[in-house]
Amino acid sequence: MKYSSMLLLSLSLVGGAALAGGNTEAGVGGALGGVLGSVVGQQVGGSTGAAIGAGVGGAAGGAVGARRGNKTEAAIGGGLGAAGGNVIGNKMGGTTGGLIGAALGGGAGGALGNNYGDANRDYDDDDRRRYRRGYDDDDWHDNGYHRGHGKKRHKHRRHHDDD
Repeated sequence: MKYSSMLLLSLSLVGGAALAGGNTEAGVGGALGGVLGSVVGQQVGGSTGAAIGAGVGGAAGGAVGARRGNKTEAAIGGGLGAAGGNVIGNKMGGTTGGLIGAALGGGAGGALGNNYGDANRDYDDDDRRRYRRGYDDDDWHDNGYHRGHGKKRHKHRRHHDDD
């Protein structure tokens, strides 16, 4: 029984590695963190401790594996996925099912959170870039002179020679 649970756990972690692109690291991190947190939590506090440990571990693993701007989203996804997967897996297959559920849920949640952060950041950058160029601001008119902070407007000064 011990070898079959290790085999299923390994297969679930390899399945998490099949996710695409930069989401792979967040998915694998969420899966590993969820499993390790579930094991430690099981030893400390039974099934409730396993669910809490899976959530904390999945959040930490998802955040570590995600890219810099997506750590919060990947942590939320990894934590919720690992905790939910642990609870559902525990109901269906006992401790081994809880470990597999934490791995699958943490991996999927971390990858989805990282992907959501990518999509959200692209949308925000697009808005910021458009605003900076002045496309969204209707009051922006320079009459073709392109005067900015360093370009002062000086009136023509007449120099009269008294000669």
